[in-house]
Amino acid sequence: MDKPNETGAPELPGGRALPKTDKSEQTRALILETAMRLFQERGYEKTTMRAIATEAGISVGNAYYYFAGKEFLIQGFYDRMTYDHAADARNRMAETSDFAERMEIAITSWIDTAAPYHEFAAQFFRTAADPTSSLSPFSNESHPARATAVELFRDVLAGSELAPKLDAELVELLPDVLWLHLMVVVLYWVFDRTEDTERTREFVRRSTPMAARIINLSRYRVFRPIVRDAKGLIQDFILPTIGKAAIK
Repeated sequence: MDKPNETGAPELPGGRALPKTDKSEQTRALILETAMRLFQERGYEKTTMRAIATEAGISVGNAYYYFAGKEFLIQGFYDRMTYDHAADARNRMAETSDFAERMEIAITSWIDTAAPYHEFAAQFFRTAADPTSSLSPFSNESHPARATAVELFRDVLAGSELAPKLDAELVELLPDVLWLHLMVVVLYWVFDRTEDTERTREFVRRSTPMAARIINLSRYRVFRPIVRDAKGLIQDFILPTIGKAAIK
């Protein structure tokens, strides 16, 4: 059952209020859109919840009804952008079963979806980089957006010609690994100041085929001991650091 926040409103994981009606969802979307605009115009640190409420034409209390704090606006932004990214990527890769192509399409789609927000991304990255912050992509609060992204990469693999050829345990593990690869791209993208983040795009064009070749090689018997070692490292040291569920 959804717990109430301090205002008594039902709450989604991570402090996000649960919309009950179309009007509620419209108000929530208005707050998000207003916040994203102000973050772009004034910067994340200089934008207050009061300023967001004023610009949106609602009371501060109403703003807090939907979002428990400014950081949860970023969580809402993550959720919406990840949903948009997943829909766009699935549409783009529908016509190909080549694993490398599908992987590159999925990552490039993220860059295109995130492009309007690049200018202020570095401003809240300092907070997101804190492992104790709810804005961290590895946090429990970020679970909904992360789960959407991992499921997309599950589809990237499942819809490819490579999936039936791989070890079943590796197939289960790979979506999380591919999401981690995306996080490396995101980190590079945040600090990329080239026009249209061209260096990030070139990094994706060059690194994705290489990653796909390494994954493809894993199906050969001679590489299986290395694959088992790599799986053990990922399972023992990387995946345990990722929040698996939102805080209830």
